[in-house]
Amino acid sequence: MLEKFRAQARVRRGERRAHADYTGGVYGSLLAASVVVGASTLGTFPRLELALLLLATGTVFWLAHVHAQLFGARLAQRSLSRTTVLHVCREEWPIVEAAVPSAAAVLVSPLLGLDVQGAAWLALAVALISQMGWATAAARRAGAVWRQVVLTDAVNLVIGLLIVALKFALKH
Repeated sequence: MLEKFRAQARVRRGERRAHADYTGGVYGSLLAASVVVGASTLGTFPRLELALLLLATGTVFWLAHVHAQLFGARLAQRSLSRTTVLHVCREEWPIVEAAVPSAAAVLVSPLLGLDVQGAAWLALAVALISQMGWATAAARRAGAVWRQVVLTDAVNLVIGLLIVALKFALKH
């Protein structure tokens, strides 16, 4: 009985992965990069504050996306149930997940001998690499051919470089 339950759970997890939408991860990574750029232009933030700002911003945007999904398109189609709410929360969770690597980079930056500004640059680099990773995963999951994967990576690289240019323009 327990083995049957576990097998069913594995099948459900596999189905969720097969239908995963990585849009939130790409969006969340861009959001994290923007938070780092915005925060670093206001002055030097202690590492803990920057890490908390990244996580809090990701969480607030996740809540906003969940709200928009539940009370936007979904409410017009069917009534809300606990299952629907949990599904939407899970669907939008990559927005929060995308903030975690940058926040972790800020927190481990002292171990790398980085000052606060170096921590911000590290967090920005991690966010942009994550953004490309999410985009690549989305393209691969969608069955994109190699050329389309390279194109989506190139577009995400350009967007990332625009964020870096913004950081330079605002800081220097």
